[in-house]
Amino acid sequence: MTDAPESSTDSVPATTDGPLGADLRRGPFTEGERVQLTDPKGRMHTITLGTGKQFHTHRGYLAHDDLIGRPDGTTITNTAGVEYLALRPLLPDFVLSMPRGAAVVYPKDAGQIVTMGDIFPGATVVEAGVGSGALSMSLLRAVGDQGRLYSFERRDDFAQIAKGNVNSFFGAPHPGWSVTVGDLVDALPQTVENGTVDRVVLDMLAPWDCLGVVGDALAPGGLLICYVATATQLSRTAEAMRDHSGFTEPQAWESLVRGWHLEGLAVRPEHRMHGHTGFLISTRRLAPGVTPPVRKRRPSKGAADGYDEADVQAVMPSGEWSPEDVGERPVSDKKVRKLARSFSEQQSDQERPGG
Repeated sequence: MTDAPESSTDSVPATTDGPLGADLRRGPFTEGERVQLTDPKGRMHTITLGTGKQFHTHRGYLAHDDLIGRPDGTTITNTAGVEYLALRPLLPDFVLSMPRGAAVVYPKDAGQIVTMGDIFPGATVVEAGVGSGALSMSLLRAVGDQGRLYSFERRDDFAQIAKGNVNSFFGAPHPGWSVTVGDLVDALPQTVENGTVDRVVLDMLAPWDCLGVVGDALAPGGLLICYVATATQLSRTAEAMRDHSGFTEPQAWESLVRGWHLEGLAVRPEHRMHGHTGFLISTRRLAPGVTPPVRKRRPSKGAADGYDEADVQAVMPSGEWSPEDVGERPVSDKKVRKLARSFSEQQSDQERPGG
């Protein structure tokens, strides 16, 4: 294994004696932390507490100073008599309200990845790509301060936004996290030794391109789980896992979450629900030299024909998958640059003496 370029990897030391971020989850509200305000109609507003600041709406305002030092789960009334419930945002609340560059992995899928991927305390995990850092937070919580999460992201501006969000959530840089800007295929062999990674999580457009280096990095019995948006990606990923011959038979699923309306006797499903966000597909790494057992079930007619590359070339002559190809909205470069610059300025302010 060779050392990764110093400029491409951001690794940080531990900064606290106890579990990182635990002090932000309990005790009275303090300056600089986020608080979620819920009004009588159930509308939520997330604010960052600051001395002398005010939170304004079209119906009055309230002073941040009136919240600082008060306990979690308290209420506060603004100048117009509107009462708000003040709570610390949970991880799902934080993810859905934080600044975003790329699309985020939603909490329902992040929970599935952590549980079905068996992300355990002290594990060595590889993640690609980072996006806005939503999944990174769940993975870092699962591996704990003694685990390691190696995250890879092609775009430097996305990496800056992710680091800003994750540092904001934990209150400090996580001691077990490093972010490498670069392509996973090129950077992973330079970052970890073969056979030393417990889990790999891929959230990218073409995970099948990375199965070779991922298979080398995973320890025997290690698990790979991929998050893909479309059935086309799901099918191609499954066939690539089978063709690799070093993985077990893949398993795929999706989760749908439907909330319920609770009002007196009107107990019913809500009219709107969190439907399809993505598919998850997982497989285990076989020991070196072991071939997977022969599949016993009879494949459907035409299943042995494999994936038709001519169809792919007809849709994408370049052969490169783009977010638009899988139905994602293009990200505004201007918005991403603005968010990355904002987090960079915050980090510079914190590093100044007395900052």
